Amino acid sequence: MSLRINHNVAALNSHRNLLNNDRSLNRTLERLSSGLKVNRGADGPATLVISEQMRAQIAGLTQAIDNSESAISMAQTSEANLGEINRLLTSMRQLAVHAANEGVNDTGMLQADQRELENALASIDRITAQAQFGERKLLDGSNGIQGYTTGDKLQFIESGLNSKDSSEAGYSVVVTQSAERASRTGSQALSADLIAQGEELMLIQGGQSARYVTQSDDSLDQVVAKLQSEVDRNGMQLEIRVSEAGMLSVTHKEYGSAPDFQVFSKTAGVLSAEAGAIETVQNGRDVKGTLNGQSAVGEGLYLTGMEGAKEVDGLKVKIQGQLDQEIPDGGVEVGRVFLSQNALKFQVGGNYGQTVSMNLKDVSTRQLGKGIQNESGFRSLADLDVQSFQGAQDAMQLIDQAITEVSSVRGELGAFQKNTLESNLNNLRVANENLVASESVLRDTDMASEMAQFTRGQIMSESAMAMLAQANQVPENVLTLLS
Repeated sequence: MSLRINHNVAALNSHRNLLNNDRSLNRTLERLSSGLKVNRGADGPATLVISEQMRAQIAGLTQAIDNSESAISMAQTSEANLGEINRLLTSMRQLAVHAANEGVNDTGMLQADQRELENALASIDRITAQAQFGERKLLDGSNGIQGYTTGDKLQFIESGLNSKDSSEAGYSVVVTQSAERASRTGSQALSADLIAQGEELMLIQGGQSARYVTQSDDSLDQVVAKLQSEVDRNGMQLEIRVSEAGMLSVTHKEYGSAPDFQVFSKTAGVLSAEAGAIETVQNGRDVKGTLNGQSAVGEGLYLTGMEGAKEVDGLKVKIQGQLDQEIPDGGVEVGRVFLSQNALKFQVGGNYGQTVSMNLKDVSTRQLGKGIQNESGFRSLADLDVQSFQGAQDAMQLIDQAITEVSSVRGELGAFQKNTLESNLNNLRVANENLVASESVLRDTDMASEMAQFTRGQIMSESAMAMLAQANQVPENVLTLLS
């Protein structure tokens, strides 16, 4: 055994172990007090990076959950206002049906119906203007796609979420084929002899039929008027005319290839080509053309941008009737459409680009019931006048269309709330729960394990302290040699 006093190696070793034990004990105390096993980068660099990214995701998901809940509240507020508009429209339809009861109503009753109708229209416009969520207006069209057109023959109907803002020049609307109505013109004149012999004529359309057998004292104009009366009485969409040569002509009121009707005449050529045969007439044509140079789907008078079409996906316009000019091979431009895309956008995810959009249409009376062909010339719900029989009849058509439009908006809003927002909210909550659990595994302290480490650290620290005291006493043995 050798004894040295310049360097006490045993004390140095004990001191080093004491420092290590104190450092370990302090780290354990920090983990127990914070509840985290990674408090700084040195505790686990890779774990820190991953867990901080998870924390950012968790914070984003938490906010996205709040965003979705706010969006659901907005959708519910909008739907409540639309429900009241639906109720008013139903009341208006009842008024139109009452006003159409021409045989009973007097002028005072019709005026009362009109005043009540106008009051309902004003209520719809008031709801449209006042419905809001916070400071944001909901149903005035500021949260949808606004569009207007140039050209007498062109009318903007609607557009979808995928339609884009137009430039200052707008989107060109070119017609390559004008829409036509199904029609049949007889090849045999309805002469006085045929009328006197009791010519039988019959028209069938929409499940209804109109039949008339001519009387010997009928004139040609009377035959046309009586047959037209039967057509109107049965609610059929047909117009009957007679040419100067005495040929009967029947035309469907609606444009396009879908509307059809059937004709019958006892004599060949008066209406049906064969005597006593029922023949179907379906020779109408849909409008054809392009929107902003891209192919569009034609249906009747309507042109709609094809799904996936750049910029004009879902854009729908109406060509008002047939064109007055010859259409060249390349088509003719009938006007331009200008769009402003203001659809509501919701951030429903915790990351970039995780958004959804919702289009809240303008449901004011000037925007509802547009594009319906009617003899009264009503362009929208705002023009309704039920003080005449025809006005009341046409009002029913426009109100029915308005009910369909508002119900469609409610359906879209409900589907958006249920299938997009609420479904996404459920998914966000599950994802948030799983991320929190994952981040906890990486970052949180295992308290039982750390308490075991803390107990061990205390014992080791006290032991090292005792051994350091013993090591410091070893050099004193030299004094025994010197004494």
